[in-house]
Amino acid sequence: MSSIRALWRSIAAGACALTLLAAPAQAAPQAPPPLVAVGHVLPDVVMAGLNGPPKSLSSYRGRPLIINVWASWCSPCRKEAASLERLAWSKAGSRYTVIGISNDDDRNAALQWLRQSNATISHYIDTGPRWTLEHMLGASSIPVTVLVDAGGRVVARFQGARDWDSAESIQLIERAFAGAGR
Repeated sequence: MSSIRALWRSIAAGACALTLLAAPAQAAPQAPPPLVAVGHVLPDVVMAGLNGPPKSLSSYRGRPLIINVWASWCSPCRKEAASLERLAWSKAGSRYTVIGISNDDDRNAALQWLRQSNATISHYIDTGPRWTLEHMLGASSIPVTVLVDAGGRVVARFQGARDWDSAESIQLIERAFAGAGR
């Protein structure tokens, strides 16, 4: 009887070993990209669309870009969203393209909030596990707004919510882009 048990144990051990050998190797997770510093060009990344199709970041080159990183659960983000919409549709804002990037864990929560807010500007979503855009844009705390010149170079980064269509904020934006051209 003990030889039968020993045989079964050998068979079970062999089956376990084969299972481990046959399982695909787990690749080590890639490290997230580093923060892109002011003065440096953002690398090209294809962004997953929330209220439109996916789009590459480089497709926005040729025109100054204002990127706002937000989440549906972030109260300051929600408060400043309407001012970004107004800026995008204003005469002063017509010189820029304004986009939003959600770093919500739940795509449906982000979509629901976009519908509630009647968002018209293009919004994208960053996803884990790498959170590529969050890391590149420096959005470890939100909201954050990043100004990018027509060549894809980061010219300024602002932490915290603002009234983006106020005269003060418009001056801030214009000075940042004007200073980048020097």
